[in-house]
Amino acid sequence: MAPQRRRARYRLTLIAAGTTVAAVLAAGPAQHPATPAPAPPAPPAPTASPSTTSPPAASAPAKPPASASPQATQGTAGLAPFGAFLDSGPLGVTRMAGLRRWLGGTEVKVGHTYLPGGTWRDIEGPPGFLDAWAAWRLAKPDRTLVLNVPMQEHNEENVSDDQVRELLRQGAAGEFDQHFRTLAERLVEQKVPDTVVVLGWEMNGITYTHRCGPDPAAWKTYWKRIVRTMRSVPGQRFRFDFTPSRGRDAVPWTECYPGDDTVDIIGMDAYDQPAGLSFAEQVKEPYGLRQHVDFAKAHNKPVSYPEWGLFRNGDDTDYMRGMLAWIEEHKPVYNTLTDYCPHGVWQCAQNPRSSQVYRSFLYGRGEQPAAPAPTGSTPAPGPTKSTAPAPADDCPAPDPADWLQYWLGRKSCLDLDR
Repeated sequence: MAPQRRRARYRLTLIAAGTTVAAVLAAGPAQHPATPAPAPPAPPAPTASPSTTSPPAASAPAKPPASASPQATQGTAGLAPFGAFLDSGPLGVTRMAGLRRWLGGTEVKVGHTYLPGGTWRDIEGPPGFLDAWAAWRLAKPDRTLVLNVPMQEHNEENVSDDQVRELLRQGAAGEFDQHFRTLAERLVEQKVPDTVVVLGWEMNGITYTHRCGPDPAAWKTYWKRIVRTMRSVPGQRFRFDFTPSRGRDAVPWTECYPGDDTVDIIGMDAYDQPAGLSFAEQVKEPYGLRQHVDFAKAHNKPVSYPEWGLFRNGDDTDYMRGMLAWIEEHKPVYNTLTDYCPHGVWQCAQNPRSSQVYRSFLYGRGEQPAAPAPTGSTPAPGPTKSTAPAPADDCPAPDPADWLQYWLGRKSCLDLDR
């Protein structure tokens, strides 16, 4: 199966921690309000520093869903860190509080953002870009920063296979080493030397200039050069995450694996697609979820799921329950649900049943659980619809508060049929 890929976003993903899922999944959808908290209204555009952006409005903490497991208020032990993408820029950090309240106090543990891949300057981590993430990471010692790093500039500009092949060979010969050395030095300077680096993600597809298919041998050599270059910087403690998309896509992802000496985590981006493919089939398909965990076990590596969420099969509770149970069973280093339409559950109101499953699973699993509301009470009212106009074709309008889009001077959007 070769799932069609959507274009990458310049994103921040936010991850929280939880506990057991078996009772929640057996209980079915929870009985909390049918419509999840929608995307908050866009704040006004920043007038000075992007770090001054006001957080979006969010609904007040609700009483725990009726079908939630009794373990839902017993802390975070027993489940891998997980969470949701909220926004690409510093606005994503401010939305952590709203997500935490919606989840009854579940604490955000991992911040996940993506370096833009327009130019080499982007990929070097330009001054000002990493500041918000580094500050968030350093605020608490148990937090983790995950950073997706493109391997080529012009990373989403429909570069031909012939050009990609030549660029991979140049990279394998060391022509781009300095850019990755600069990035590593900046991460160490920002005091985040333990960052998880998701390098050249979804390399088995057709979207990115850092794709593997045109020359797998050169791609693997290039990956190794980047990792060794970044590891040569004094003070670094990076972990490198090899993350293909689920399924065969354009090329079997196993053909791109660069070797155990330069890979620390074996990830997989796993959306609910194509249309009509059940979760059970997503597990057993060639290069699917089962092969992923078996491959990682054979190489003595932990797994991760940097991107997952709903997609071609709509509001699919079977997929949501299946993925949550899979995550509980296999204990990834981290996993990240993509939280905007059509994939999401908090900032996307079009998946209410899956939202109930997800929220029931996460609710009240913080280290200091929120006190339940009195019996019979209802959640405090929150916004019922976004004040932003609905864009055509499910393409979100640029958020004026997202300084990254402002800085790049272009709309950050995705092509769902790419």
